[in-house]
Amino acid sequence: MRIGYLECFSGISGDMLLGALVDAGVAFKRLEEAAAALNIGVRLEMRKVMRGGLAATKVDVLTSDSAPRQHEEEPAHSHDSHAAHSHEHEHAHHTHEPDEQEPHEHHAHPGRHEHEHSYAPHRSLSAILGIIAAAPLSAAVKERASRAFRLLGEAEAAIHSIPVEQVHFHEVGAVDTIADIVCAAAGCEALGVDRWIASPLNVGSGTVHCQHGTLPVPAPATLALLGQAPVYAAGEPMERVTPTGAALLRMLDVSYGPLPAMRVLARGYGAGGRDTPGGPNLLRLLMGEQNEAATDSDATEPIAVIEAVIDDASPQLLAYASELLLEAGAWDVYRAAVQMKKGRTGVQMTVLSSPELAPVLREIVFRETTTIGLRWRIENKLALRREFAEVETAWGKVRIKIARWPSGKIANASPEYEDCRKLARQHGVALKAVLEAAIHAYAHIEKQ
Repeated sequence: MRIGYLECFSGISGDMLLGALVDAGVAFKRLEEAAAALNIGVRLEMRKVMRGGLAATKVDVLTSDSAPRQHEEEPAHSHDSHAAHSHEHEHAHHTHEPDEQEPHEHHAHPGRHEHEHSYAPHRSLSAILGIIAAAPLSAAVKERASRAFRLLGEAEAAIHSIPVEQVHFHEVGAVDTIADIVCAAAGCEALGVDRWIASPLNVGSGTVHCQHGTLPVPAPATLALLGQAPVYAAGEPMERVTPTGAALLRMLDVSYGPLPAMRVLARGYGAGGRDTPGGPNLLRLLMGEQNEAATDSDATEPIAVIEAVIDDASPQLLAYASELLLEAGAWDVYRAAVQMKKGRTGVQMTVLSSPELAPVLREIVFRETTTIGLRWRIENKLALRREFAEVETAWGKVRIKIARWPSGKIANASPEYEDCRKLARQHGVALKAVLEAAIHAYAHIEKQ
């Protein structure tokens, strides 16, 4: 199995991943062809730079109105790279008055202080997906890039409590960032990695300014996209993980953990927009081969199990407690009927989560239920690698969740329930009909 390991000791952004891919051996021409395929008037520029005394590759996405580069440490276009800790920062569906140094519209994530361009048009998610769909690219690249933008749109919609159809992207909708995501998808395909793993993420610190006031780093969209990813803050205050970087991690179905046992075949260093004191502003990519014997232990991760047996609480109370536990980040909460002492019937509540969340979840169990005791432990969790594909049915598109064995063979494929439920309600058809149609459509694709 081929493993791609991302060492995010200085975070991750779109341009850093592009640079790391090229530095690791992906042909720059492959990225140029992906950018040209979009037909949106962008070109790529690659150069070698120094970050903290280490040589790295910097890839910029340039538009026709990109300002010429000034000098190496402060390039005119540090696309999607890390900015200072106090900068103008805006959400996808708003505009703001630009500051004196940055006369352009700003999405919730990029720290692009060295890049100036004219105002980008507002683009809806459907418009961006249309650009990607029309490009002469492989189906895998289109699916990955489209998924990244859907994740960004869903994050923004959730943050502002609006339908995803109403999200209009500013900076993320600009042509340079569309190219950023599509080129990253093309570069990852060229690298031929079967599984992506990342170190804990240095998200940075400090604040960003937006229309809603001053907010701490990481930005709201970044935080929403990262979910349960392990994070920390170190080094100079700055935004180190951008929403584009977070969306790319989600796009690749990255898992998190230490460097696995593997034979390193290639390495690459991708540079951020500027050199930073105290540590190199770099993303390191290691690509290696892993023996099948190592895959089971590598896929194992710790899981916290919290249990309480309760015989004096109403079903409504336990249902409410379960909702709060899930909202707090529990992976799963389930209840089962049990027979307790003196012949009484009770309920065993079991909570599964990451070990880091165990203290918070134990407190919720004590606070929201009538139990006066619980037990908890750390166990090992082994999960098959998951990925998504999209199929077309008579009523619309449905995502298919695919689980693979360590060898790469498909172990299971099933339609996403929420997608099928939405189409069934929207078109007034039976849910089982939508599920069957999605399974049939995926089976047809597999036979091709």
